Amino acid sequence: MAVEVAGDGPPVLLLHGFPDRADLWRHQLEDLKADFTVIAPDLRGFGDTDKPDDVDAYRMRRSVQDVLGLLDTLGFERAHVVGHDWGAGLAWSLVHAATDRVDRLVVLSVGHPSVPRTLAQREKSWYTSYFQFAEAEELIRRDDWAMLREWASTHPELDRVLEDLARPGALRAGLNWYRANHHPKLELRERELPRLPIPILGVWSDGDAYLTEEQMTGSQAYVPDWRYERIEGAGHWMQLDAPDAVSALIRSHLC
Repeated sequence: MAVEVAGDGPPVLLLHGFPDRADLWRHQLEDLKADFTVIAPDLRGFGDTDKPDDVDAYRMRRSVQDVLGLLDTLGFERAHVVGHDWGAGLAWSLVHAATDRVDRLVVLSVGHPSVPRTLAQREKSWYTSYFQFAEAEELIRRDDWAMLREWASTHPELDRVLEDLARPGALRAGLNWYRANHHPKLELRERELPRLPIPILGVWSDGDAYLTEEQMTGSQAYVPDWRYERIEGAGHWMQLDAPDAVSALIRSHLC
């Protein structure tokens, strides 16, 4: 697993999502490293980390073990965790699987997995089914990545993202996160998970084209120590659109 570690102090684990890599967090890493040991890995299938072909390799439990193994290797029994997009989904899974390893949690964009999906959210999530198709890779690459250029048009660094996805095995690996963890039938089931005993901050940006505000604010029903913050004027990739605001909110929750 490729990872950047910087700073000194209590450990903070930064988990990115699709179609990104650890570099998405560079502004937050620079800010937080003055007071924390910041750990920013390229998750399985992304960046410079291995990209296995098997869909099963991307099941969430595998990524949870990746992260726990990383903390073990670095010698940290516990850490603060910050996640965005799939990284937020991984963060929720991590804290449910190993609550004793997480001090405080910050989730960007993605709310608690037990929040019921509204029709509005299902409409925004259309692409999660599209990415399941066996032909998706070919269709996404067609006409100079036309589909992805439209789908991720609000990404501030889209050209860099497309360069990453053009690397051998990278697009398949990214789509395999959806294929392994986002089966449409599972979306129709309510998930009953235990209430979490740690402080959790949820942050949603008003320009997010993929996730509704309600799926974030609804997390309050499942988290006793819950705090919600909204960032105005930023899209889904708020770490790049509003880096100072995101860093300040993370700091305010961890300090």
